[in-house]
Amino acid sequence: MKKLLLAALLSAASLVHAGALPLREQARVIDELTAERFDTLLPGLMQQSGIDMWIIVSREYNEDPVLKTMLPAEWMSARRRTILVFVRDAASGKVDKLAIARYGVGTSIKAAWDMARHPNQWDALADLVRTRKPAKIGINTSTDFAHADGLDHTEYTELLQKLPTEYKNKVVSAEKLAVGWLETRTAREMQIYPQLVNETHKIIAQGFSEQVITPGLTSTEDVEWWFRQKIRDLGYDTWFHPTVSIQRADAQAFDHLASFSDRPKTNIIQAGDLLHVDIGITYLRLNTDVQQHAYVLQPGETAAPAGLLAAFAKANRLQDILTGQFRTGRSGNAILAAALAQAKQEGIAPVIYSHPIGYHGHAAGPAIGMWDMQGGVPGSGDAALHPATAYSIELNAESTVPEWKKPVRIMLEEDGYYGADGFRYISGRQRTPHLIPRPVEK
Repeated sequence: MKKLLLAALLSAASLVHAGALPLREQARVIDELTAERFDTLLPGLMQQSGIDMWIIVSREYNEDPVLKTMLPAEWMSARRRTILVFVRDAASGKVDKLAIARYGVGTSIKAAWDMARHPNQWDALADLVRTRKPAKIGINTSTDFAHADGLDHTEYTELLQKLPTEYKNKVVSAEKLAVGWLETRTAREMQIYPQLVNETHKIIAQGFSEQVITPGLTSTEDVEWWFRQKIRDLGYDTWFHPTVSIQRADAQAFDHLASFSDRPKTNIIQAGDLLHVDIGITYLRLNTDVQQHAYVLQPGETAAPAGLLAAFAKANRLQDILTGQFRTGRSGNAILAAALAQAKQEGIAPVIYSHPIGYHGHAAGPAIGMWDMQGGVPGSGDAALHPATAYSIELNAESTVPEWKKPVRIMLEEDGYYGADGFRYISGRQRTPHLIPRPVEK
């Protein structure tokens, strides 16, 4: 009896959630993180890009993705037309943070529009450009990264019309600077990130348990909406609707693409099923993206079939192969090619589609494959790997499971960090499927 009670208590404790901070505290943390990024990251990123003036322009409800990461937590959008200007002084390395707007943007970005002197906002910007005399002006235009392409057509046209003639030929794409700003994680952010990933894992563990799933009654759609509601109840948000799919020992071939886009809503979970979830939470402007599996025990079983566990081990090995190819300066396409070649040499059937994560779920930085681009991703796949960046290690490995007499895809995704000491998972990774129900020690 004591062993049963202890097992039950340990199982319950593993599902205890920290929950989100109150909104006021979240706003404080977001503003502190943003101010720290302005002071510690921006000067170096501007120096590396060679841009000494960065102009970001947005109108209300049509915000540049970069600008949204710079707004104070109390701002839900830009206000009217908001123009941010960052000017780096080459001698001191200091960056002035200015707003050609009616008021300052939070406490970090000071208002720099004298409306009495320049009633027209664009004239105020032109005067600032003449005064500061930049050698290179960066604007957010990009072919390869939507995140860095936030200057819309109207604002681009007006900006170029209003810039002093002698500065128009100094305008360049700020793609490298914008991507660097979005992809680089600070030390404090990486103290916070483990909570997000750990909470995501706990939500999955609870959803993939007998607390939520009753075989023969519960549908995959029921579980998807349970995940969605649970995320909201804990005070988090999500950047996509969770998906739950099934592989089972039947004659039907599994289509992993249909598991994302064409899932039957009335798919009832049964004993013997291998479940898969794709889920992510948003908190303090950071995002997670995780995929894990669960196995529904049949009567008399205490573990998943050996063939499934062997398939799982192959997928874990594929993760190791991929992250073992991470090198600073290596492109996403080079990492992909090397990982695929090594995996095939080891007898693994790999598909790799990993990506940066941070301010966005599918974030700025080097793409490491896409499910339909295993030969490399033009543009974003050519981007280089940099330290202090986070990634979702997303992939699948197909193995034949003898007990089922059919191929099974183990589809995994876990969030990790690449730093000066190499790659590490932010809060561990799944090595065996969750079991439903959880076996209790007798």
